[in-house]
Amino acid sequence: MRVSPTVRADHAERLTVPWWMWPAGLAGAAALATEIWLGAGGVQAWLPFALLLPATVVLLVRLGRIRVAVEDGELLVDDARLPLRFVSGVVALDAEGKREILGVAAHPLAFVVQRPWVRGAVQVLLDDPADPTPYWVVSTRHPLELAAAIEAARGGTA
Repeated sequence: MRVSPTVRADHAERLTVPWWMWPAGLAGAAALATEIWLGAGGVQAWLPFALLLPATVVLLVRLGRIRVAVEDGELLVDDARLPLRFVSGVVALDAEGKREILGVAAHPLAFVVQRPWVRGAVQVLLDDPADPTPYWVVSTRHPLELAAAIEAARGGTA
């Protein structure tokens, strides 16, 4: 999904997997395929390579497809949309704050999009009487910039 040139995005990022997950994932898939190859002959010998390596690539691409953006008065997280008129506050979280808010302090009805390889996050507090969700927690590599973009967009929509 790309941002169209006519729509101005206040903040946009993709939560891609880190570079080291590619060689680690492919090496793990190759090791598993080799293990199966050692005990098989004929078609079963090359089939694990033909299945496991492409499946690993697809998995890594899917893990890194989450898009976080603030545009047109909405917070977009993957396919979820939050109109900013329901936002009552935003808190930028570092790694420790993210761990705390997702740990024992977590609310069971919170909307969470979390990637463990992304250290920062934002907590978006909601004020919508029709929605039981108290807040969103969204991983981001730039928590201060995302929080500022949400606040700036809220000021523009209020």
